[in-house]
Formats: sequence, structure tokens, C-alpha cells
Amino acid sequence: MKFSAKLFLFLPLILLPIAFQHMPTVEAGGPPTGQDTLLKAANITPKLFPEHVFFRGQVASAQLRNTGDVHFADDLYVLAGLVDSSGYSTAIKEKYQGYLLSEVNLEIGGQTLKPGAYGFGFVGGKFMLMDLAANNLIEAPGQRDAEMKRPVPLQVTFSSAAGSFRLYVGRDFIEFRRTR
Repeated sequence: MKFSAKLFLFLPLILLPIAFQHMPTVEAGGPPTGQDTLLKAANITPKLFPEHVFFRGQVASAQLRNTGDVHFADDLYVLAGLVDSSGYSTAIKEKYQGYLLSEVNLEIGGQTLKPGAYGFGFVGGKFMLMDLAANNLIEAPGQRDAEMKRPVPLQVTFSSAAGSFRLYVGRDFIEFRRTR
């Protein structure tokens, strides 16, 4: 068989693995493509979550290593990250532990939250959500996951309820879901 004929027969076999190498994949256990997905801190860049955030008249550093995200199928986001609140007063620092950015309406603790930027924290078993002026908007009982084997500073996970998610700070969490 001539070299050109062999090349014609075997070239597709050589190129096939290369073609599949760059196809997107879904992580094992994750939702199928076209569904809501979760991004881990390693996938959240400063283009998605700012390195510095404004809250109560100051700018604080965001801890990008401690961020979590829900990326909805329609390309909208809910992002959360811990912040360095060391420059704030003790009263604010106690309840301002993280920053929440939402492009969608949410239900948290039975209350509706409009898209926007917010401060949040867990204090004495309660979830506290504040507007940018540190005014309390939502106070809801948090929950504690004593069964969690290895808590991390912040993570967002799927909840057992369809369409709901959990925002964890350590073992403390609050469930939220998107509303229309």
C-alpha cells in the first residue's frame, strides 16, 4: 500500500484523540450541561469576583481562595466570598464576614432578596444579611452541619431540595434558592 493511502487511512485515528482532548467535561457527580453548576474557588477569578469590595464606607480585600458560586443555566451568577474585615469596628466586624453578589432574585430564610451586593455573616447561630450601609435586611436562623467531615472556610453546595443551594461558612449554613 502506498504511503499516501496509509496516511489517508490512519490519519483520522491519529487525530481523533486530539479532537476529543479539548471537549468540555462535566465533573463526576455534577449536574449535566445546561443545568445550574457550582464553581469552586480555584475557578473564580478577579474577573468574576472582585479582589476588593466596598462595604460601609470602606474597601476590604476579598479572600478569593474562600469563594463559592452558583452559575445558573441562563448564564447568571450568585457569588459569595469571605472578606478581610480587620479595618472595621468591632460591631460591624462581628457580623460582616463575607460578601454576596447576586444577579438574580433569591429567597433566603423565607425572605426575598433582590439582585445586588450585600455583606453577610453568621452570629450566634443566626444568618445576618446586610445592605452596603450595614443595615440588617435578613436575619434568619442558620443551621449547623455537625456531620460535615472536613469543613472549609466557605463553600456553596447543592441542597437536597431541588433548586436549592447551601452557603456554608465552616459548619454553619443557610439554604437559598432562586426565585423569579
